[in-house]
Amino acid sequence: MQIRDMMVPVGDGVELEVRRIQHKEPKGPVLVLLHESLGSIALWRKFPEKLAKATGCDALIYNRQGYGHSSDEELPRPFDYLEVAGHKWLPRLLERLEIEEVVLIGHSDGGSIALVAAGALGARVKALVTMAAHIYADHLTLAGIDEMAVRYRETDIRDRLARYHGERTDDLFDAWQTVWRDEGFQAAMDFTPWLAAIECPAMIIQGENDEYGVPEQVTDIVAGIGKSARGVSLEDAGHSPHLEKQDQVVDLLYDFLRSESVLKNCN
Repeated sequence: MQIRDMMVPVGDGVELEVRRIQHKEPKGPVLVLLHESLGSIALWRKFPEKLAKATGCDALIYNRQGYGHSSDEELPRPFDYLEVAGHKWLPRLLERLEIEEVVLIGHSDGGSIALVAAGALGARVKALVTMAAHIYADHLTLAGIDEMAVRYRETDIRDRLARYHGERTDDLFDAWQTVWRDEGFQAAMDFTPWLAAIECPAMIIQGENDEYGVPEQVTDIVAGIGKSARGVSLEDAGHSPHLEKQDQVVDLLYDFLRSESVLKNCN
């Protein structure tokens, strides 16, 4: 496999930092990984490479606006920032890279964006996987954000995040916690209208010990998508199952994609 980093212009003066993991003879859909609210390309760690190797599919990972070397984002974040990321910026990126068929894999905020994108992109999405996705703001999410805000001030979390986000660390953290704690955002957040448009097989994953989301997030997403969706609750896992149970999650995704015949054209 070859790993390449690049900057990709997507219009309106915006450039996104992209990492591509590519096989010598690429076949089948491209795995597109969408990071969490405080995530980045680097914070996926070895998960994308392991998944690309296991499936034989190419992978695409990118930093959204405001993250890494990508262009600055609009601040304060508008209430629809997650939906715009899914129905505007991701399709533009795929168009610029001439990528047609994809498997969307999103974590937390990235999972919510993946749901929107799956609804927007239609048949181009061959499968969808979310981990700790939200379609509304629940009490566990809000309590977890409040707790993280305290830890950001009182522990070394800021320093640890700064290893990945550098001088953008405070802006990113403030942008995240400010919009999520806004009652207007909480009232406006409702991704259920996108779910009915999702046509592909979907696996909706959440750790049993996820401190940022109630179990009903999974059941409500599955109900909204319909019979093509299945929910998975992972034992002894929290908000980041792909890091906490990396090998198990790689195997789980491989088995899911194979069972849905998504891997039939991969190496």
